[in-house]
Amino acid sequence: MSVCYAVASGKGGVGKSTITAGLGAAIARSGSRVLIIDADIGLRSQDAILSLENRVVYDLIDLAEGDCTLDQAVLPSDAVRGLFLLPAAQFSRAKKLDPDRFAKILRSLRQSYDYIFIDCPAGVERGLRNVLNAGVDEEILIATPDDISVRSAERTWQVMESKKLNRPWLIVNRLDEELVRSAGMMSARTVSEVLDLPLLGEIPDDPVVLRAALKHALFMDYDCEARNAVMRIASRLSGRSVPFPGYGTQKQSWIRRLFSRPLKEVSPIDDH
Repeated sequence: MSVCYAVASGKGGVGKSTITAGLGAAIARSGSRVLIIDADIGLRSQDAILSLENRVVYDLIDLAEGDCTLDQAVLPSDAVRGLFLLPAAQFSRAKKLDPDRFAKILRSLRQSYDYIFIDCPAGVERGLRNVLNAGVDEEILIATPDDISVRSAERTWQVMESKKLNRPWLIVNRLDEELVRSAGMMSARTVSEVLDLPLLGEIPDDPVVLRAALKHALFMDYDCEARNAVMRIASRLSGRSVPFPGYGTQKQSWIRRLFSRPLKEVSPIDDH
């Protein structure tokens, strides 16, 4: 039997889908069979992130409505052995996914995979509730260290709590070490304390992630700090104890202090 994680975020644009794909790739490369289910009906992205967009014939809605089999809908990754994708429907709506059918699909899939990650739609509407009602084991909440994202994450956690679910794990994405160090941005630990959620991981703002996306490649294929951060998170999910780097909270060496670039001042435009 597999472990099933619902990966959610209070708002879009926080890197939820990219992190989900990265975690799936990291764990698959350790020898496990991993399935990513794209449950963001109407706004699918996992097929593009995993470079499988040209191979999608059937999707989650087709499977739920009995128009295909599991073997027809699930796609193996070309780049990562042991990683599989069940894509979302691009031209449909969340209300077409019957929660009972989705739960039945999930029970069937558990027999074939060690880990299942469900990429949930952002927000707290029907699409998220369909996933949370399907019988997932644990939830992972993605947030960025800004007030709007934290507030949205808090609302998502309230929805989970109303369903008597376990307290979700928290991943804080796009941390800027210099901003954290200068008190211009919350640290991952501070976000964890504000939301009162256990911290699973912290990921720095890394330009390699965007560069990889522009090449239609997965950032996990590049030697970068974001990859290192996701590898640490994958290790924690596998049961290993891995220390947190504490981006922006560690004391710098004198060499780094000497050669660090000063933060650019941001000033409002005076239109008067």
